[in-house]
Amino acid sequence: MNWGTELATTYQRYGDRIGIVDADGPHRIAEVLDAASGIARRLAARGLGPGAFVATIFHNSALAAAASYAVSLAGATEVPVNPLLSAHEIAHALACTGARLVLVDGGDPLPSDFEVPHEDVRAIGAHPFVPESWPDVDPDAPSRIVFTSGTTGPAKGAIHTHRGRWTGTLMLRASLPFAPGGGNRVLLMTPFSHGSSLLTFAYLAQGASVHLLRGVEPALVLPLLASRAITEVFAPPTVLAKLLDAWARPEHRDLVPSLRTLLTGTAPLTPLLYRTAVERFGEIVRVTYGKSEIFNPITVLDPPETAAAYAEAPAEGLCVGWPATGVEVEIRDEAGLRLPRGETGTIHLMSPHLSAGYMTGEGQALRAADEFHDTGDIGFVDARGRLFLVARHSDMMKSGGYKVSPDEVERALAPLLPGTELVALGTPSDYWGEIVTLVAQRPPDDWRARLGPALDAMTSYKRPRLFAAVDELPRNAIGKIARAQLRRHLMETHDLVERPKPALIIKPALVIKPALVAKPRGDAT
Repeated sequence: MNWGTELATTYQRYGDRIGIVDADGPHRIAEVLDAASGIARRLAARGLGPGAFVATIFHNSALAAAASYAVSLAGATEVPVNPLLSAHEIAHALACTGARLVLVDGGDPLPSDFEVPHEDVRAIGAHPFVPESWPDVDPDAPSRIVFTSGTTGPAKGAIHTHRGRWTGTLMLRASLPFAPGGGNRVLLMTPFSHGSSLLTFAYLAQGASVHLLRGVEPALVLPLLASRAITEVFAPPTVLAKLLDAWARPEHRDLVPSLRTLLTGTAPLTPLLYRTAVERFGEIVRVTYGKSEIFNPITVLDPPETAAAYAEAPAEGLCVGWPATGVEVEIRDEAGLRLPRGETGTIHLMSPHLSAGYMTGEGQALRAADEFHDTGDIGFVDARGRLFLVARHSDMMKSGGYKVSPDEVERALAPLLPGTELVALGTPSDYWGEIVTLVAQRPPDDWRARLGPALDAMTSYKRPRLFAAVDELPRNAIGKIARAQLRRHLMETHDLVERPKPALIIKPALVIKPALVAKPRGDAT
């Protein structure tokens, strides 16, 4: 397999087209690949080719794409690292992989004082891309190490082979509800080390273009979405909620979006958020299910299918669609036995683009050829073959002997508090095992009263009995709620009183660590 040959068509067919727009302006596809060629030649001069691990630490930019292409061209293994991670987390990724060099954008401050040698790609000159000048690689050798979000422990590096990476990009392109071309430009705001890179490469491969922003800034994003320059946007639920909240402000209400498709994934899209998105954008929302271990797509709901799914009566979980081509989904019980359709268990996956295993601090742990990936997610497949997500194993609560899904609790209560983010989690209890706890981010003063009717209607063992309000919910580097961190914070800042009724009491003379969740407001009982 040769990445130079693979990229030749993109360069020769679409090189004159604008491929990436970033903070530095527009960049033609040929310019991005010429920059990649220069970086790859520099890697080769340093002896970094097949078998070598090279880390890339970039905010969203054309340079991020060029550096990623460059590592592939050189035949080396890329270790993309989110620059928003802590110094400890970055060091962990570098140590797990044994990266010999870190490529960085010298226009940004270095994210940490790591000991691995680093090189500023801005100081490396471009070189005309020549398809024939790059080494062949073993298709089953590591190509990209994608680290998990680390919500259940130290992040693990999912090993994606060259064959798997090529296959995943091809499947992503094939699963889109349209064929991207010169008239398409997608807006990406999530970290390039994760989803942004996948869509960038898929779009450029077909001569389409990508607008890369460093994070979600509504003052920049909303005018862009109304400019007709953007045809698609990738907005996970956390990003989508932030945009919709900003759009409700007086200064933005006159902006009318002109999107064709809104792509979302990475976390459950609640019915309330979906309805709000439809009110603003129309029925253009496409839902996918993805994991660090298996590049999108796993399952897909195109916009008309999404509209139909969210119009159905509420189910135990949220529908994320049908498996994409080549993807096998199995639901298994606690003994590892496959369950029939309609029964809830752990979701297991198999696909040609499934990762080959993990890199951790203890070394490599490779997956057997016929071994399905245990996602740790709870779900079921309905009679029509669609996958429904119920919860994660690690998030499930067990109160009084009953298992409770936090997603189910949150969905039941969210409609009563539009605009307020809610998180359900279990608080350890000697009597109950865990007490279902509801945490709200900046809720209105009367939030407990507003929830009253919905709480009364809930099954008793699913009903939250502890309540807390915080100024900010903790999130990991890709925007997901860090439940373990939130639970730890509540335990550090509150005392649990179990009798006569459960209550969380803020500890006296409390000093809140600023790195954790902001100080709870008001009565937390």
